[in-house]
Amino acid sequence: MRAERVDHPIDHDQAVDTLRRSYAAVPTGEPVRLAKRTSNLFRPRSAPRTPGLDVSGLNGVLSVDPTGRTADVQGMCTYEDLIEATLPHGLMPLVVPQLRTITLGGAVTGLGIESTSFRNGLPHESVREMDILTGTGEIITARPDGEHADLFTAFPNSLGSLGYATRLRIELQPVGRYVALRNIRFTRLEALTDAIAEVTATRSWAGEQVDAMDGVMFSPGEAYLLLATFTDAAGPPSDYTGQAIYYRSLRQRTRDVLTAYDYLWRWDTDWFWCSAAFGAQHPVVRRLWPSRYRRSDFYHRLVRLEHRHQVAARIDRLRGQPARERVVQDVEIPLERTADFLRWFAGSVGMNPVWLCPLRLREPAGPGSARSWPLYPLQPGQDYVNIGFWGSVPIAPGAADGDVNRTIERRVSESGGHKSLYSDAYYDRDAFDRLYGGDTWRAVKDRYDPDHRLTGLYEKAVARA
Repeated sequence: MRAERVDHPIDHDQAVDTLRRSYAAVPTGEPVRLAKRTSNLFRPRSAPRTPGLDVSGLNGVLSVDPTGRTADVQGMCTYEDLIEATLPHGLMPLVVPQLRTITLGGAVTGLGIESTSFRNGLPHESVREMDILTGTGEIITARPDGEHADLFTAFPNSLGSLGYATRLRIELQPVGRYVALRNIRFTRLEALTDAIAEVTATRSWAGEQVDAMDGVMFSPGEAYLLLATFTDAAGPPSDYTGQAIYYRSLRQRTRDVLTAYDYLWRWDTDWFWCSAAFGAQHPVVRRLWPSRYRRSDFYHRLVRLEHRHQVAARIDRLRGQPARERVVQDVEIPLERTADFLRWFAGSVGMNPVWLCPLRLREPAGPGSARSWPLYPLQPGQDYVNIGFWGSVPIAPGAADGDVNRTIERRVSESGGHKSLYSDAYYDRDAFDRLYGGDTWRAVKDRYDPDHRLTGLYEKAVARA
């Protein structure tokens, strides 16, 4: 590993000046949006009336410090670009969200998760400091302690309602050239959750080290725990960027090997399993589908086109098929209630497969308790499982669009869980404030955006402003 700090030639100050000028140009009272080409949001939003904030110069890696294991990264840098800068040093971020075009700023202000979250928590927990453009137009450096610790703590899950990160300093961790995988099948959900508890506590399974862990449930009687070990010595790696499809391999292989790069993006080629909706998993279509378009951001563009033009919905109506409700959610359920929730979900909603990603807020390196994050108040010391389900269901006769999502919201709350806010939400304001730190948000909002120029959190997440 190279020991020196590696700086990348980016005029960061000029990019920040451009951003601030574009912010100043937004008329008072008009909504503030980022002018960016990609998005991983699934909730529709009102059309902007003014140009968005110019973040075109804020998409790079500023420096990598292999010795200190940190990186300074601009807010609009994608994890795909960050990985290209860190892997040559044998390093990766502590948590790398599943999709290539998720940005560092987006993962912090909107949450992210992946298979290292059972030991490293969420992406914002590896941030040491960040520069934030606030509602006053100032750039403020926020750290865990000090004058702006309130903004640092409230920023995760604020969705741009408290400002936008222009630079983040994050911790990195070592990773091997390869990732050795064990795919463990479970026919009982309680056995699966017991295994998650054991791996979380010991970071091992059957005598072998576990560096990353996630899972897939095809049905309550067929679920898999995917246990990964980072290594420099492994057999020939598999390739799931061509005809082979990663999630199908879980039923076919008990052990597997991927390069570190392919492991980090193992879900991206097929957007987990959602590429099937576009025919991209049919062998003939897959051979004809250009590989450069087998990636999550391209599929997301197709979804946006469908939302805009409703082609598939019109075809369904012509065929006499019922309208469909979009059910695209990630929820965190306490580990001890996960089996019950999964059985309820399978019986009441019926979508499959679903993704399982164990999560525990990061433990402190020294004495003290884990930090809590008020706008997404998971409990320190509590094991959770993130359950991800993405698709649509028919709207039953007499039901309204959104009823299934509302039922899921109620069940999540009854289970002591939380749900991410990147997709449709239906909470009333009182429930939303109770679940997502409304009192803390208002206090920080009044300090750093006293004129409320930035759209509020409830307005973004529920009112779709």
